[in-house]
Amino acid sequence: MNIAELLAGLQTQHDEATARAGELRGQIEHLTAALAETEARLTDLITTRKVIAELAPTGDEPDPLETNTAYQAIVNAFNQHPDQAFRARELHELLGMPTHEASVNITRSRLGRLTRQGFLTQPERGRYQKRT
Repeated sequence: MNIAELLAGLQTQHDEATARAGELRGQIEHLTAALAETEARLTDLITTRKVIAELAPTGDEPDPLETNTAYQAIVNAFNQHPDQAFRARELHELLGMPTHEASVNITRSRLGRLTRQGFLTQPERGRYQKRT
């Protein structure tokens, strides 16, 4: 084997190793992005669980399932739209909940509680947004 053949073989190995390194970098970028998305989702789930746990009654009687489900739906909506401010009626429309006044007033009360708990902010009167 002469020097030219040896150098050509080394160049081929170098090119293959360079291509493989590029593929691995692409996989790392993809996995890093997927990990960041999953960690953000986990953070939202932890926050949601904490908020729901804090809102649970302290007595022996558990909250009715529909109340916890309503809080869960509200918290999930704000987690899915963290930069958007909602009025109670808009939130009902987004979630497909009844929009009659009594139902919306209950949600206003829930939004006030979530605001006092520190999960939401009130950027202006009657509008609620996830605290960032």
